Amino acid sequence: MNNCDNGRNDDAVKPEACQKKELFAAEAPYPPVCVDGINRLYGRMMLDNVGGQNSEMSAVSLYLYNNLLLLEDERLSYVFHKISIVEMHHLKIFGQLARMMGENPRLWTYRGNQMFYWSPGFNNYPMDLRPLLMNAVNHERQAIQKYRSQCANIQDQNIVRCLERIIMDEEIHMQIYESLYNEYCG
Repeated sequence: MNNCDNGRNDDAVKPEACQKKELFAAEAPYPPVCVDGINRLYGRMMLDNVGGQNSEMSAVSLYLYNNLLLLEDERLSYVFHKISIVEMHHLKIFGQLARMMGENPRLWTYRGNQMFYWSPGFNNYPMDLRPLLMNAVNHERQAIQKYRSQCANIQDQNIVRCLERIIMDEEIHMQIYESLYNEYCG
């Protein structure tokens, strides 16, 4: 195993175990990112999806960490890399929705009437494979629960469609991580 960064793009060099077509996002198209009108409460919900404790920024940073931690296992590293890219797309969608709702799309969230910036301290950083994969499963499960709850409380069907489409991706991620957990740790 060469421990050098050879400048290769992760997408250009798939590990042999990933040569078959793997889906890291649902095949359904994403709906247009639009809103019925400004609603600051919905905007704050979207900000929490951007920069809250259980947020897309937390997912991106955690999966980047996992990718780097698992470089010796090309397959696992590749999976975390690809899923982090999908999470970045979700981050962008939620940021756009927050902005359309009149919020400043920084990496922050509301707690009461105060703003709190996202922190890498929001994540757990297990180093052993079993807790690392279980942490990823739990992160996806919590995101799905949060987004379903938001769907039940948001009346703007444009936002609900975006949430429902993102949930489809998160369900795939949870299935991938559960499958990897069963394969590597079961």
